[in-house]
Amino acid sequence: MNHATANPFDPRAILDGIRRWVEIETPTEVPAQINKLADLVASGYRDLPATVERIAGKDGCGDHLVARSSWGQDAPGILVLSHLDTVHPMGFIERLPFKIEGDSAFGPGIYDMKGGAYLAYHAFCQICADSARAPLGITQLFVSDEEIGSPTSRALIETEGRKAKYVLVTEPARDGGKIVTGRKGVARFEVFIKGVPSHAGTRPEDGRSAIRELGNVIQALEAMNDLTRGITVNVGVVRGGTKPNVIAEEAYAEIDMRVPTMADSEELVPKILGLKSRTEGVSVTVTGELNRPPYEKGNAGAALFEHARTLAAEIGFDLVDTATGGGSDGNFTAPHTATLDGLGVDGKGAHTHYEQMYISSIEPRARLLHRLYQTLR
Repeated sequence: MNHATANPFDPRAILDGIRRWVEIETPTEVPAQINKLADLVASGYRDLPATVERIAGKDGCGDHLVARSSWGQDAPGILVLSHLDTVHPMGFIERLPFKIEGDSAFGPGIYDMKGGAYLAYHAFCQICADSARAPLGITQLFVSDEEIGSPTSRALIETEGRKAKYVLVTEPARDGGKIVTGRKGVARFEVFIKGVPSHAGTRPEDGRSAIRELGNVIQALEAMNDLTRGITVNVGVVRGGTKPNVIAEEAYAEIDMRVPTMADSEELVPKILGLKSRTEGVSVTVTGELNRPPYEKGNAGAALFEHARTLAAEIGFDLVDTATGGGSDGNFTAPHTATLDGLGVDGKGAHTHYEQMYISSIEPRARLLHRLYQTLR
């Protein structure tokens, strides 16, 4: 960090730090790369009043980092959730190198969410430099597997979330800097269909087509879509059969469902798991579950948002809230702890070949995180 600059939130200095994180590519499925970035992130806390715990990765995922302020750890405090993994494959940085064009800085994962993760770290550095200690302890959790649903970090997120009084999530802002106070729950399912094979030309009557039955299943699933209620059911992967002249013995599908409320989940998850075959001699087996509960805007979350909105107005910008269909690690904490999401940088193009963050959003968003650390009690 450049201490020569008069402004502790100088966007150019912060952008230099973000660039270092972005230039270490971190696809979820390459744990060695995530661990390389974790080394750099952990080293940033070395001279601060903080401890860093590193939790070894498992099941093909990278390590998780938990950085805790040296103060306030004996009472419920602030948990900051960030992820270090990105969806872009190794080598994508050749296609999308770090570059600046006007107000945009480009790079894989810069918007989702290395920019926001770095802002939270930078704001923590400033809190440590302040003469007065923040009223609450601050714990920053950097996980390695959010982009695949946080399978190895969920238990850690839930444990830390239950201990905290507030949870701040550094996922990117939405459309023009909106903060997130609601996210849909996410469920994933697999459908396995087993029929009876036969020759499609000579003995079609002996066969029972798994693909035909999959057609019935797809129609049943598509019928569950209800955009007015915000329910989406998407059959995103299908496979089946072996040859065009063989009646298919097997078919398979993968499904993604998004629901705004727990009530919707309780209605629809059993319905999908209970799908039955309409064809004699064909079996349909569905497995899956709700893997992120809905993040519904409760009273505590609403009060936290109002507090953040007041701080943003003092800094000089309007904070507007929104709900989104995408899941985040905030889904795991919102059911029991006041959670505010979308506190990261503004930009566009998450998961694309033109992913970018807006440089103009660095200073106001970093200042907002800093003020939240300073004022939450």
